[in-house]
Parts: sequence; C-alpha cells; structure tokens
Amino acid sequence: MGLNIKNPEVEQLATEVALLAQESKTEAIKQALLERRTRLLARKGTPSTRGGLRQYLEESVWPYVPAGELGRTLTRQEEDEILGYGREGF
Repeated sequence: MGLNIKNPEVEQLATEVALLAQESKTEAIKQALLERRTRLLARKGTPSTRGGLRQYLEESVWPYVPAGELGRTLTRQEEDEILGYGREGF
C-alpha cells in the first residue's frame, strides 16, 4: 500500500532530509520513523530500568563504538584526552 503525503510542509521536509542524507525520500522517512520509534520505546521504559537502558545502549550507542573498544579500560591519559584536560589540569 502506498503512502500519499498531502501536506506541503511534510513533503518539503522529506525532500530536505533526503538530500542531506543522500538517500531517497522513502529511506529518509523510514529512518526518521525508526529513530522516533526507538525514542518513544526508550521513553516508555524509564532509563532507570535496566532493560530500557540496555536496549537504548544496544540500539543507539554500542553500534557506533569501534570494534575492540567496548569493555576496554581506558588509561588515565586517554580519560584526560576525552575530558579535554591538559597538563595544567583544565
């Protein structure tokens, strides 16, 4: 079944997002809906619940961590670099 968008603002947004992402309007809309669904489901289970937090990490964070980095302990120097600390401590 096809989707017929009758709202000019929605049509324009779909066009802009598709161009920015260099993908089809269909793919842009699909990705937007998938991302929104993930956010709504995460909101449903509060972040304080282990299941909701774990699902959020598995779907939205861990896929972007480079292979071999998950679970690795950082050195003090690596932590300082991430936090932006220099030799002067700031």
